[in-house]
Amino acid sequence: MGHHLDRKDSIVPLIDRLNKYPIGLADNETLRRILAILFSEDEAYIASRFPLEEATLPELVRATGWESERLAAKLDEMADKGLVMDVTYGGKTYFLLMPGLIGFFEFTFMKQRQDLPVEELARLMHEYLFGDPDQEMGREFFGSKTPLTRSLAYEEHIPVSSTIATYESAREIIRNASFGAIGTCYCRHKKEHVNETCEKNAPVHEICISLGTAAKFMVRRGFAEKRSREELLEILARARDLHLTHITDNIRHKPSFICNCCSCCCELLGGVINGFPMGVAKTGFTLRIDESGCIGCGLCKKACNITALELVESRDDAGKIKKRMTVNSDHCLGCGACIGVCPTGSLTLVRVERMPIPEKKRDLFKKILKEKKRLTPFVVSGVKKKVRRLFSSG
Repeated sequence: MGHHLDRKDSIVPLIDRLNKYPIGLADNETLRRILAILFSEDEAYIASRFPLEEATLPELVRATGWESERLAAKLDEMADKGLVMDVTYGGKTYFLLMPGLIGFFEFTFMKQRQDLPVEELARLMHEYLFGDPDQEMGREFFGSKTPLTRSLAYEEHIPVSSTIATYESAREIIRNASFGAIGTCYCRHKKEHVNETCEKNAPVHEICISLGTAAKFMVRRGFAEKRSREELLEILARARDLHLTHITDNIRHKPSFICNCCSCCCELLGGVINGFPMGVAKTGFTLRIDESGCIGCGLCKKACNITALELVESRDDAGKIKKRMTVNSDHCLGCGACIGVCPTGSLTLVRVERMPIPEKKRDLFKKILKEKKRLTPFVVSGVKKKVRRLFSSG
């Protein structure tokens, strides 16, 4: 592994292809070392030839020039590694190249791997995501107006007078999913390999929820285990007890995952904390603090997963120091993870106006690509696919 690190003919085309996705990968030496470990030279070549949408084996044979049987065997290996997703519908199998984030970076640490130097990868990925003072990857992931992910509110803290839509409810998202699975938290597992643990003692395994088609792929390829709706709802309740924040796709129709995130481990929330407060879409709520009841104990600040709360001190007319908490509404996700710890019941969620949530994943991707001025290749690739399939069916 790593044998093609200095071979620009394999790594550079792979990076170019990955950077046609809504969330690309900022090119630097650390990224090249990561990709050289994850992809063999053959795999890097095949990945670089992938269209932007899902493709059948015959389409990939034409794109790569490889013989069908040899390519099928290699694609199967890539799917086992989480580099490619394979799904079957309408009697045909389709392959989709996974993006780096959210994609094969996460899959790398979602099952036990004997074929990879996981300690080295953990260090390299942490360095890549958080070690760049110019925050190139941060701007790539969080810099568009439309975030890739969004937070969900704790329903028990939502005012009775507020109407909550199905897509805003973590419980309803799970209830409406056709299939569900549970897997390892990539972020916490990766931190274990650099000798760090979660400050909230959140579990590493059986905590991150995948849904629908993505979940079926993950179960089939060993990245997750199937669970019933009731079991997934229990996991959701356990996450709330630990004051974790629910994060899902920033779409209304069929979200594919619900991660249960903490500030100390989660790379999404880490981005919010480290300079990108709009990097995760907020719920339709924000936190309100009743100053007359707040005693400034700071328990809510400890529970908050994005450091949106601060303790302030002031003096009353008699010169007595009064402590109270304040919330930065620009940073607050409106998730409600802090509310349950307040001993005086001074915290509530209130409804606020937010940006509309895209309907489907394709709508989300198109919005981000348009904002990044990358939409043209996506549109052209889609047109070419329709033309190819029209002629092949005729």
